[in-house]
Amino acid sequence: MHDFRPMGESGVLIHFEQKISPATSAKIRRFISKLDELKHPAVIEVLPAYATVCIVYEPLLTDYAALKSFLSEILDNSGNDEAKSANVFEIPVLYNKETGPDLDFVAEHSGLSVHEIISIHTATEYLIYMLGFAPGFPYLGGMDERIAAPRLKVPRQKIVPGSVGIAGSQTGMYPLESPGGWQLIGQTPVKLYDPHRNPPVYYNAGDYIKYRAINENEFKDIHELEKTGRYEVKTWLKQ
Repeated sequence: MHDFRPMGESGVLIHFEQKISPATSAKIRRFISKLDELKHPAVIEVLPAYATVCIVYEPLLTDYAALKSFLSEILDNSGNDEAKSANVFEIPVLYNKETGPDLDFVAEHSGLSVHEIISIHTATEYLIYMLGFAPGFPYLGGMDERIAAPRLKVPRQKIVPGSVGIAGSQTGMYPLESPGGWQLIGQTPVKLYDPHRNPPVYYNAGDYIKYRAINENEFKDIHELEKTGRYEVKTWLKQ
């Protein structure tokens, strides 16, 4: 059973589950896949989160009751559908004290070496539960609890774009310069958000991120390629 709620005069919020899990994410992905396939003329935007989806619609083309009925039918009939195949995006990261000023703290907090932190952080394909906070900021699930670390007590006022961080048992990366309170352990030279690129963000909720450790020379080479839009993010289908 799904819980529907109106969001203002032009939104529908659907609650899928009370918990965050890969299974819930898969249900959301199947629903969005079917909704995209049917292409309702009134639907303007679909915003997935951890366990909810917000549908923004044009109120001149439909109303809440009619759209709720349409969405309910999709949910009733999409339970066994196959979702679109998820993509895995490989993001190169330079892990050191300059790009990751909190790397030593995370190592000390976990009782592991810096090398072990990097090895563990790059070993997982992380599920993107949602994008938020800033365009292209992925909230990633599946991080090894051994490298979990608390947020900063005092957030930084300015974080360099591409910074990769840890907050609690989550990891993510900052696509734009912004304030933030995550523990920074590295930086990617990849331009995660580019309004002049199509699409502006490579990945979507339901896709996966796989980090790869690189050295300083690789960082500089990729950075130069990014200046002219010649760097291609490696991607493959999730098995």
